[in-house]
Amino acid sequence: MDDRIAIQAGPYADLAMSYLGALLRADRHRAMDLVIDAVGNGVDIRDIYLKVLQPAQHEIGRLWQTNQVSVAQEHFCTAATQLVMSRLYPQVFRAAYNGHRMVATCVGGELHELGIRMVADLFEMEGWDTYYLGANTPAKSILETIVQQEADVLAISATINFNVAAMTDLVHQVRQSYDATTLKILVGGRPFNLVNDLWKRVGAHASAPSAVEAVEAAQRLLAQS
Repeated sequence: MDDRIAIQAGPYADLAMSYLGALLRADRHRAMDLVIDAVGNGVDIRDIYLKVLQPAQHEIGRLWQTNQVSVAQEHFCTAATQLVMSRLYPQVFRAAYNGHRMVATCVGGELHELGIRMVADLFEMEGWDTYYLGANTPAKSILETIVQQEADVLAISATINFNVAAMTDLVHQVRQSYDATTLKILVGGRPFNLVNDLWKRVGAHASAPSAVEAVEAAQRLLAQS
């Protein structure tokens, strides 16, 4: 494996590098301790998500795509990050409720759920009430959940090009069933970061390349309603 890892410079780059190194050594206990200690020393949970966990996972994905880590290693690292996130939930769910509700899901067939889970958590930190469905959720269940939860926003993730067609079908079903003035549809994932305006072809109201920008886009959409 190439030990050169591409974490961008920044205030928490060293922490992100140390965290990633621990994951690649299969030392999830050290990875957990690094994050918990940082939070205990006053690092904001948003910074942990956006400047430590997210860049580390992006780099793990790159290492997998370039055959420098195996599928098993990628799965281990992702599972370890999910465990770390679960330990942070007491801090995530502290924000005062702002009156808005969102449903977050992966399109049917999509198995990579960590990104959309991070999005849901960032919404929670901003006071949204979120209903997270996870990976590979059937369209019928998504449609039912929108009604049950009286959602203001539906956030859908697809990380590979093959699943964009299923997302397009889902968005079409949602638009046939719900008033576009009351339910806003956000889409995201790697294909949308690579192709400008792909979200328009899918039929969504907006897309965002990061969790923070997803929250901002949702707020703009609701303000325009």
